[in-house]
Amino acid sequence: MNNRINRLDHPQRKVLNDEAHARPSEALPTSCAVSYFARLSDRANPEREFELLQEFCREYELTAPQPGVKHYAADTGQFRVRWERHTEFARYAITVDDPITEPFAEPPIRLVSPDWLDQVEGSLLVAVHTRITEHHDQELDLRAISKEYFEGEIMVGSKIADGAAVALTDFRIRKDGFSHLLVLNDCMNPTQTGRMVQRLLEIESYRMMTLLALPLAQSLGPRLTDMEREFSDISTTLASKGNEGDQQLLDRIIQLEAESESTRMNSQFRFSAAEAYYELVQQRTAELRESRIRGLQTFEEFTQRRLTPAVKTCRSTATRQHSLSDRMARATQLLSTRVDVDRQRQNQILLSKMNQRAKTQLRLQATVEGLSVAAITYYVVGLVGYIGKGLQDVGLPVQPTVVTGLSVPLIALLIFLAVRRVRRGLSRNKDT
Repeated sequence: MNNRINRLDHPQRKVLNDEAHARPSEALPTSCAVSYFARLSDRANPEREFELLQEFCREYELTAPQPGVKHYAADTGQFRVRWERHTEFARYAITVDDPITEPFAEPPIRLVSPDWLDQVEGSLLVAVHTRITEHHDQELDLRAISKEYFEGEIMVGSKIADGAAVALTDFRIRKDGFSHLLVLNDCMNPTQTGRMVQRLLEIESYRMMTLLALPLAQSLGPRLTDMEREFSDISTTLASKGNEGDQQLLDRIIQLEAESESTRMNSQFRFSAAEAYYELVQQRTAELRESRIRGLQTFEEFTQRRLTPAVKTCRSTATRQHSLSDRMARATQLLSTRVDVDRQRQNQILLSKMNQRAKTQLRLQATVEGLSVAAITYYVVGLVGYIGKGLQDVGLPVQPTVVTGLSVPLIALLIFLAVRRVRRGLSRNKDT
């Protein structure tokens, strides 16, 4: 029975079903530390992420995962490692339970081989040291926490999981390249703790992936302004001039349109990805189930105030690109129509001139035909005259002058009819 059911399965059934269990969160005890970092994948070598993971497994004598996996977890004895592969980045989490040091003093990343870490450098986009500690106090001394763990910087945080814990950070990168996230656990169980920490780290990852589009939007702004100004100049010239110079205007706008389309295609993926990542940030923020701590911005407020303007800038740039492309397409169509109409008008003038030349040629041809009839008649009559003289010389009663004169009309008529017949035959062959 089971074999029969398996034969009825869709080829992608198991793969699609396993997506619901992909990248599960790790159960985290109340006292633990996590060093988390995410690095951008190399588009030229997408398998580099998996190669790095295999090298890590060889160095710590771990069982390497099979090619194509998107999630891997293992315990080295000193620490636990989790690896997740995404479309554009891969992320690692190094976890140590029950650390005896002060929060952030000796993060788990120090246990990882420096030689392996050297291969990861240069592509890190997110790096966070997270510390989870037990906390049952109702009152928080925010000033003391900021001074001890965040160098006195302004913090962002809230009560999460409907008040079961407190999450605090300042979103600042320290000298070691990592930012700090402090989770004060009141009553979350390990599974819930793991989910909440994963959401907090995902917010930071997706926030940074969203912001990747901002430098691109900022760099495109001046060039879009130049293209809009040039297109405006072309449009003004198009509206104020007649048909003169339309071909030159068409060449200019086609070149400008090609540049605009190339720019739009090169940035479309990044802007679309930013929209998707921004939606994930909002979703993960909502899943925190935040409640306000007096005097602090919540994670939702921080992302709305700091991330939303960047997303709107990217949207505005993408909208400008689409609008400019559409307007240039319409202008190109208008110019092409005007150029085609102008060419048709020129063709009509050319055809009219050709008709006039044809009529002139017909007149010349008729004149030539008349002259040719006269010339041929002259030569043929001369031959008849010679024949008459020859007959007179042999003693026949023939008057050469009379014979020649009488033959002229007859010969002329015959030659005219012959030329006319030939001309009709040529005309008939030309029509067919």
